[in-house]
Amino acid sequence: MDFDAVVRRRRMVRSYRRDPVSADALDRILDAGRRAPSAGNTAALDLVVLEGSEQTAAYWDTTLVSERRSSFPWPGLLDAPVLVLVVVDPVAYVRRYAEIEKAHTGLGDGADAWPVPFWFVDGGAAIMSMLHATVAEGLGALLFGVFEHEDDVRTRFSIPGDRRIVAVVALGHPGDDDRASSSSRRGRRSLAEVVHRGHW
Repeated sequence: MDFDAVVRRRRMVRSYRRDPVSADALDRILDAGRRAPSAGNTAALDLVVLEGSEQTAAYWDTTLVSERRSSFPWPGLLDAPVLVLVVVDPVAYVRRYAEIEKAHTGLGDGADAWPVPFWFVDGGAAIMSMLHATVAEGLGALLFGVFEHEDDVRTRFSIPGDRRIVAVVALGHPGDDDRASSSSRRGRRSLAEVVHRGHW
């Protein structure tokens, strides 16, 4: 599949079959995330991979209380055989930019010195690489946030307290009952609306 086809076929999948993802395919997807850009080559990305119903159930038990399960609009999402927690280390970025060749930026003074926190930018780049790699493997994926559950998820999976969970990527074989969210009806802005050449 060529890259243009990968980009055009990428969509969010919210229902999965329980079939496992092959180890080779999963490693290729994770490696695509590892190869994403990293400011200053800080390389402060970690991927917590939950495979199989026992491990993924631990995530859902932490973030989706049983009282909400019956009204959850995407029950097929809970069948995803793999969840990847995308984790970044803000402290590593500050430490890297305090090194001699980066110190002039002032970004080594602390996380608050960063006008744009590039640990989240780089985490997003890793996610996009994995989403594209998932399509190339003939699989489906969904990007979703942890939001107010971040502390609980960190505790449940022994993630160090100074790390941030950017988001979660569910992946696997799309289910036959997958359906788009209502947001998909919004469509995309045209290229002419998005691109500003030379000035706004």
